[in-house]
Amino acid sequence: MIERIIDKQTHDLGGGFEVGRVLPFAARKMVGPFIFFDHMGPKSLAAGIPKELDVRPHPHIGISTVTYLYDGALTHRDSLGFHQEIRPQEVNWMVTGSGITHSERFDYAREHGAHMHGIQAWVALPDGEEDVAPAFYHHEGADLPEWEEAGLRGRLIAGTAEGMKAAVKTHSPMFYMHWNMDKAAARTLPAEYEERAIYVATGAVEINGQTISAGQMAVLDSGKEVRITALADAIVMALGGAPIGERYLLWNFVSSSKDKLRAAKEDWVQGRMKLPDEDNLEFIPFPEKRTIK
Repeated sequence: MIERIIDKQTHDLGGGFEVGRVLPFAARKMVGPFIFFDHMGPKSLAAGIPKELDVRPHPHIGISTVTYLYDGALTHRDSLGFHQEIRPQEVNWMVTGSGITHSERFDYAREHGAHMHGIQAWVALPDGEEDVAPAFYHHEGADLPEWEEAGLRGRLIAGTAEGMKAAVKTHSPMFYMHWNMDKAAARTLPAEYEERAIYVATGAVEINGQTISAGQMAVLDSGKEVRITALADAIVMALGGAPIGERYLLWNFVSSSKDKLRAAKEDWVQGRMKLPDEDNLEFIPFPEKRTIK
C-alpha cells in the first residue's frame, strides 16, 4: 500500500527560519502535479522579529503556488499588484505561468508575535499551460468544501475529490485535502487518482500496520484504496493527481524545457522581471551555485 516514505529535510529559508522540505525528493520528484512541498514550523515568533526572516521578492515560472496555514499569518505582495494577508484555513493560489515575482513577509508576527505553522506547495502546470498569464486568487469559506465524519474534520483545499470540488482554478486533475483527525479516527482514501500521498504534519497515523510519523510523507501504491488510522491526534494532508510528465527545476523556476529555465534565470539576473510595486526595494539574487535538476 505504501510505495515509499519520505522524511522531511530541514532547510534554512534565510535569517534562521527553517522549513522541512519533502518534495522534490531524489527518488520521487513529484506526486501527481505536486513538485514542491515544504512544512513550515511550527515555530513561535516574538513581536519585533528582524526583517531578515522575511522571504524577499523572488521570481517563479511554470507552477501554481499555494500557501496554507494552520496557525499564524503571512503578508503576500506580488508583481500583479495583489497585497493579501494569508490567514489560517484559507487558500492563496498564485498561478505563475510565464512569470511573476512575489514576497512573503511576517508583518503580523513582527507587530503582534505569532505561532507559525503551515504548508507551502508548488503545483506544476501541464503541457500547453506552462506559459499562461500569471494570476492570483484568494479563497475561503464556502469556496473550500468542508465535512465531518467520526473523529475527523476535513477540508478540500483544491481540486476535485469524492464528489466535492473546490473553487480554486486548477489546470490538471488533482486533489489537496486537510484532515484534522482525533486519536483512533480512521478513513479510507479512494483510488481516485493515479498518484497519491499523505503527509503527517502533527501526530502519527497507521497504514497497513506501518506507522507514519510527523514530518513524513507516505507515497501510496496506485489503484488501491488505503485505510488511514490516527494513532494520536493528527493533522494530515492528502494530495495527488494525474502525472503531468517530466519537469526540471532551476531555483524557483519549473519547466518542461531547460531552455526556458535558462531564459528565466537570465531575465531575473538582468532585472527584466518586475518587482511588486509595494515591495521593490530589495530582492533575492539568483544563487549562482544552483543548477538544473
